[in-house]
Amino acid sequence: MSDEEHQFESKADAGASKTYPQQAGTIRKNGYIVIKNRPCKVVEVSTSKTGKHGHAKCHFVAIDIFTSKKLEDIVPSSHNCDVPHVNRTDYQLIDISEDGFVSLLTENGNTKDDLKLPTDDSLLTQIKDGFAEGKDLVVSVMSAMGEEQICALKDIGGKN
Repeated sequence: MSDEEHQFESKADAGASKTYPQQAGTIRKNGYIVIKNRPCKVVEVSTSKTGKHGHAKCHFVAIDIFTSKKLEDIVPSSHNCDVPHVNRTDYQLIDISEDGFVSLLTENGNTKDDLKLPTDDSLLTQIKDGFAEGKDLVVSVMSAMGEEQICALKDIGGKN
């Protein structure tokens, strides 16, 4: 053993990959897939029969989980596709700043201040109106491939 001190750069994700491989033939509707480097939720899967010259192919139709854009991909069913690690976390809403950022309370009592309000108009209106009325709101934050976005809202009661 040496007496030298080793310096390691700390990465929050502990070196975990943003995606993991999964065989295309095993990905189902309502699962997740990476298409054009975007994390997507699969809305339709169709598999073609094995042709004279090769593999059965899977045709995926998926919606980007952050931008709601429709993306499509065709992959041989025996090949691997990237599947994003998707996490959903609930935080209590504390404050909304003028510049569109929200202040959220994490489970361990810290605040998370790096998220913007969602771009979805109906969700944005619900959050702003509920906050203005003094309701206790819990927002669900979807995170995948280094991106995070508020995707849902729950009213947990509170001031009436």
